[in-house]
Amino acid sequence: MDQEMVDIESQNEENPEPDILHKGKKPVILKFDDVVYKIKAKKGGILEKSREEKEILKGVTGVVQPGEMLAMLGPSGSGKTTLLTALGGRLGGKLYGSITYNGEAFSNAIKRNTGFVTQDDVLYPHLTVTETLVFTALLRLPNNITKEEKVEHAKSVIDQLGLIKCKDSIVGSPYLRGVSGGERKRVSIGQELLINPSLLFLDEPTSGLDSTTAQRIVSTLWELSRGGRTVVMTIHQPSSRLYYLFHKVLLLSEGNTLYFGKGSEAIEYFSNIGYAPALAMNPSDFLLDLANGIYTDELNVDHTIDKQKLISVCKRNLEAQLKPVVHQGTSDSNRSHSRFQETGSTKKWPTSWCQQFIVLLRRDVKERKYESFSALRICQVLVVALISGLLWYKSDISHLQDQIGLLFFISGFWGFFPLFQAIFTFPQELMMLEKERSSGMYRLSSYFMSRMVADLPMELVLPTIFLLIAYWMAGLKANVVNFLCTLLSLLLNVLVSQGLGLAIGAVVMDQKSATTLASVIMLCFLLAGGFYVQHVPKFIAWIKYISISYYTYQLFIGSQYNQGDMYPCPNGQCPVAEFPSIEHMGVHFELHGQLIAASALAVMLIGYRLIAYLALMRIGVIKSAA
Repeated sequence: MDQEMVDIESQNEENPEPDILHKGKKPVILKFDDVVYKIKAKKGGILEKSREEKEILKGVTGVVQPGEMLAMLGPSGSGKTTLLTALGGRLGGKLYGSITYNGEAFSNAIKRNTGFVTQDDVLYPHLTVTETLVFTALLRLPNNITKEEKVEHAKSVIDQLGLIKCKDSIVGSPYLRGVSGGERKRVSIGQELLINPSLLFLDEPTSGLDSTTAQRIVSTLWELSRGGRTVVMTIHQPSSRLYYLFHKVLLLSEGNTLYFGKGSEAIEYFSNIGYAPALAMNPSDFLLDLANGIYTDELNVDHTIDKQKLISVCKRNLEAQLKPVVHQGTSDSNRSHSRFQETGSTKKWPTSWCQQFIVLLRRDVKERKYESFSALRICQVLVVALISGLLWYKSDISHLQDQIGLLFFISGFWGFFPLFQAIFTFPQELMMLEKERSSGMYRLSSYFMSRMVADLPMELVLPTIFLLIAYWMAGLKANVVNFLCTLLSLLLNVLVSQGLGLAIGAVVMDQKSATTLASVIMLCFLLAGGFYVQHVPKFIAWIKYISISYYTYQLFIGSQYNQGDMYPCPNGQCPVAEFPSIEHMGVHFELHGQLIAASALAVMLIGYRLIAYLALMRIGVIKSAA
């Protein structure tokens, strides 16, 4: 093992990379021996509780040296992505066997030196290519590198991957025009190259790309492997040009190994056991046919073959040739067929909490401003504000019922609007959060706090504009103090409703189910708010004490009317406090009563966000234990 490392490091010295991160980086020898992965699958219908255990990987063995690029081939469902995820240290559950990195188990030190590119390009659509890579560099690169060096390093990666022409273009999405699919894939690869990983994993890097773009990406990865990196990828059906770039090939079928070795020797290997290609064809097509149990003879007739024979022959060859290499330098405890456990040093983040918070806050504001201030949302708010102002135009205290109706409508509208905007926050960002957290980019707390702070100005501007229009048109109290009290009550209502949406979205994590649940909860809050039903039975009256609408309505009434205010009634002038819609609610006009309502909303504001944070923590725990 030590001699292998000396030889590899000497090769890297002959071909140095001008990279601020290259110094001190160790090449990684990846070995995996008899890797088995099992899951419990449901058996029977939805009401069936019994589960059967299913083996996804069935004793896969291999070794990849620095400077080599391994391609995992196989039909869909063969276990390629599962094996890649296991090798990348991102697979929990019943994983058995031995996976070592320079003879050691997976640790946080290895994690910081590993890049993992998922099949789906999970990127923020409104950020430019440069912004995407710079923000990633600021978060992932350690503090011993200055901010200026991090930015320059991001620019050098852009140049290395040929992204200069599109560096100022937004990444885009299926619904937003941006860079091309190949460029988007290179941006994803660039995010991992920023840490100059010694070990790079890629899941289907050529999926959905044309042959020319796929060739360019794999050629780039081949060049990266020449720099001393260990590159492992899954690929479904590469062209012959791509195939001959792979140093090693692992052919899987239903979790079993059919071939492991040099890509150039695969055809000869199968020819020696009686399966030579009858026609000149792409080697990967021939291998995939065998993995599917099909062999085409000289007459171009397909025959079903016994895959068990291929599995047995491969197992004997691996036992004789590969096992000694894998076991070299590996302790007996690592080779034992026991559950794979993560060991390593204490978790250490590349940057401080404050640095993570500031960078994430800047990124959130840049990305979220397009959604928060979209033309559709602005038009919605302006139209509703104008219609409200016109319907309640110049209503005064002589139309007390109308004014109270307006206040309740405002509390209801700005309860639903931010609620349904916030519900989608975490379900939509779950893939991004999992991707970045699994690479050790930042703490969950810094992400959560930056998200909350970034939302504040963007979520509070539109309700302020709404009230500026509707308040003065509707003829509510033309007094700055009353207006400010109403505005503060409205903003508090918005923040609490948003917190409820965040909590429901984080707990349920299914957009359709979360929307249905939120509708039911908010309707219950509205009905218990005291406007629609004034004589609520005692056995269900408790709902009002957890209703956002109830406390907001109280604050609105208190911000507009005082204890001594009078309104015209059949008996002449009557106290506002005795108006039925107000009296039955038990509104307290004095400061003490208003503070109680505000305090209740403040508790909800913190409580709902705490529930959302704990739900996100729980998801992280489940993912790591799954």
